[in-house]
Amino acid sequence: MATIKGNAREAILLAAREAAMARGYGGINFRDLATTVGIKAASINYYFANKALLGEAVARRYWEDIARDLEAISEKAKSPAEALRQYPGIFRASLERGNRMCLSSFMAAEHDGLPAPVLKEVQAFADVNVAWLSRQLAAAGLGDAESVGARAHAIYGAVAGAQILARSRSDVSVFDALIESYRKAGPLPS
Repeated sequence: MATIKGNAREAILLAAREAAMARGYGGINFRDLATTVGIKAASINYYFANKALLGEAVARRYWEDIARDLEAISEKAKSPAEALRQYPGIFRASLERGNRMCLSSFMAAEHDGLPAPVLKEVQAFADVNVAWLSRQLAAAGLGDAESVGARAHAIYGAVAGAQILARSRSDVSVFDALIESYRKAGPLPS
C-alpha cells in the first residue's frame, strides 16, 4: 500500500509540474490532474490538502531537480566556462517539450496571485540558479566576488527572458538566436 501511495503522490506532482509549465499556477486544477493521473479528484486531497500545498511541493521539487541538474553539468563539464555554455540548455529543453516554459518563470509572472509559501519556492529557484552561475563565473575567472553576482543575475534574467520570447513565438530558433547574441555581446561568456 505504501508503494501505491508513493507512486500516486509522485504522479500527482509530475502532472502538476507539467500543468504549471504549460499554464502556470493557475493551470493547476485538481479535476484535470485527477484525470491525468487516473484517480478521483478528491483523492488528491489525501496527498495535498489544497492547491497551495500542492503548488508549494511542485515548486520545491522543481528547484531541487534543477539544482541536481546544475550540479551534474558542473561535474560533467570540462571547465566552468563549458558549464556556463551548457546552462541555457536547461531552459531550451522545456521549449523542446511542447513549448513548455520554466515553471518558476511562469509562476513568478503570477506573483500577485501566489500564496506566500509557493512564492518562496519560486524565489528559491532563482536563488539556486544565481548561486550556481556565480560559482561558475568565479571559477572561470570571470569576475570578483562582487561582480559575479550581478552578472549571474543578468545571465539568469536574459536566459529566462529568451525563453519567454521563444515561447511566445512557439519557435526554439528565437531562443537559440538570443542566446547566441548574449554570447557575442551580452552577459553569457562565449
